[in-house]
Amino acid sequence: MKKFFNDSKSTGIVLLCCTVVSVLLANGVQNSPYLTLWTTHFTEISIVPHSLLHVINEGLMSVFFFFAAIEIKREVISGELNSVKKALMPLMSAVGGMLVPAFIYLVLCGDKSNNIGWGIPMATDIAFSLAIFSLLGKRVPVALRIFLTAVAVIDDIGGIITIAVFYPGNMNMSYLLMGMGTLAVPILLSYKKVSNVLFYIPFGLLLWFFIYNSGVSTSLAGVLMAFVMPSSLSHKLLERLHIPVNFIILPLFAMANTAIVFPDNITQVFTSPVYMGIFAALSVGKPLGIFLFANVAAALKIATLPKGISQLQLLSVGIICGIGFTVSLFITSLAFADAGNIMAARLAIISASLLSGVVGYFLLKLATNTAKK
Repeated sequence: MKKFFNDSKSTGIVLLCCTVVSVLLANGVQNSPYLTLWTTHFTEISIVPHSLLHVINEGLMSVFFFFAAIEIKREVISGELNSVKKALMPLMSAVGGMLVPAFIYLVLCGDKSNNIGWGIPMATDIAFSLAIFSLLGKRVPVALRIFLTAVAVIDDIGGIITIAVFYPGNMNMSYLLMGMGTLAVPILLSYKKVSNVLFYIPFGLLLWFFIYNSGVSTSLAGVLMAFVMPSSLSHKLLERLHIPVNFIILPLFAMANTAIVFPDNITQVFTSPVYMGIFAALSVGKPLGIFLFANVAAALKIATLPKGISQLQLLSVGIICGIGFTVSLFITSLAFADAGNIMAARLAIISASLLSGVVGYFLLKLATNTAKK
């Protein structure tokens, strides 16, 4: 059991299973109890989440972003992003992997009312991406795995910034300022090198409460808390949160956000601008942006590709990065209020992620076999 939880591909497998189960339950004959499970209001108090879906998206997902931000912080301090030289190639690649998909979405979407969805195809799902790599085992070069991880981590940073800046909702400055003021205590505790996590939890909860009521995405609370806590706690927190985040929070999020009832006119969804924009942006824009920007950076001698990585391997990484899923679904919940757009976006994310995973796997397999000859 311990081996399963520590295997990097396990999270991806669990998420995939949860997604399939959720879609099947949502479209089953007796689907009503399953659908109402997520959306039924259990309180009318507006200052706290009011349904299970709301609790997951606004509460539990802030823990996920806290976890992700700690990983990012560790990489910046002592990992693959701890120097300009190390970070430059994955940074350039990730920038291309964010800008090109956003541009493709805006071009294909056309309608200004739907343009708010441009941030949806910018993200890469680390869990699913690494799961694809894990299926090929030791045949994948270590340098390529590190490159993918660095690109995905930088993508996460971009996704977090995008959510915080461009999807803030109706902002209440009073609550936001109180939230920022709350950070003073954990900053002081960190400065004094207090390493007991119990001292930080009450202020983390208070920060979450103020951020939630400020109208800004609660992902910001998780990120801010992660960056003000002492680095000495990083390893311990990552170890303790690994199973709850990857095997409880993310599966719950996947099930709650893919409880999609397919409409009778589903073919119209596939031809909607939102669907086409997100599908093309993830499946085409991601690999195009990563591949193009990486090669331009190399040609201009701004950065160099890791030694031993072929062009085919680089392209396969770009395709695998088209697996958006978790953060893309999260941004969807923030971007759209219209049920039709939400349906189209979710179906586009799922289908593009599936296509990117399958094509990326077989291309990576071909690329690794070719490189060995």
